[in-house]
Amino acid sequence: MPDSRTMKKLSPFMQHFDQLPGTLPVFPLPNAVVLPGSNLPLNIFEPRYLNMLQDAMETHHLIGMVQPRDDNTKPELFQVGCAGRIAHYAETRDGRLEIALTGLCRFRIMEELSTTRGYRLIKPDWSTFAADYDEPVEPEAQDKSRFISALQAYLNHKEMQADWNMLKKLSTEELTNSLVSVLPLGVEDKQMLIEASTLTHRVRAFTAILESNSETSAIRH
Repeated sequence: MPDSRTMKKLSPFMQHFDQLPGTLPVFPLPNAVVLPGSNLPLNIFEPRYLNMLQDAMETHHLIGMVQPRDDNTKPELFQVGCAGRIAHYAETRDGRLEIALTGLCRFRIMEELSTTRGYRLIKPDWSTFAADYDEPVEPEAQDKSRFISALQAYLNHKEMQADWNMLKKLSTEELTNSLVSVLPLGVEDKQMLIEASTLTHRVRAFTAILESNSETSAIRH
């Protein structure tokens, strides 16, 4: 049976799947989520993460964003994160680095490695997420309709405003990617969305999360 997958059109600066590195610096930051194709701005000032960025810029330009499970000094990490390529890099006069990451491919942490540069370094397993390089298959109309209804109910309960004209112009992938980053969801909920295997699975999981939050808000009121 022929392979019907369509590969994403990547920026010429992005690594192909077979070029992904064998080691990856990771940035444990709660609620800071990047997914394949999404963008994440970051303001870096801690010395260990300045080291991380400088090392990444000298090699593959990739940083692994991963959520911490706790708030310890060296937190336990969730096992699945997403690598982002440094697409924008600017130095400030007060010693900070302003960057923007573009999500490339998810990974599973196989092993944490020792390092003398202060930041955390892992050996990633990319194999489960090769499909991150494929064009996502649009969810069925009924899934999209239920998702939009759940989103409207959620925003109403949270008394949050949305520019629906702008949202309607986004693809389903762009919409879910942006909402994962900006909505005040719990860490466990965001992790569920990070780990969803396909766009349809992410939309269905997102719908369930929004409906659950709306129901909880309604009960409290």
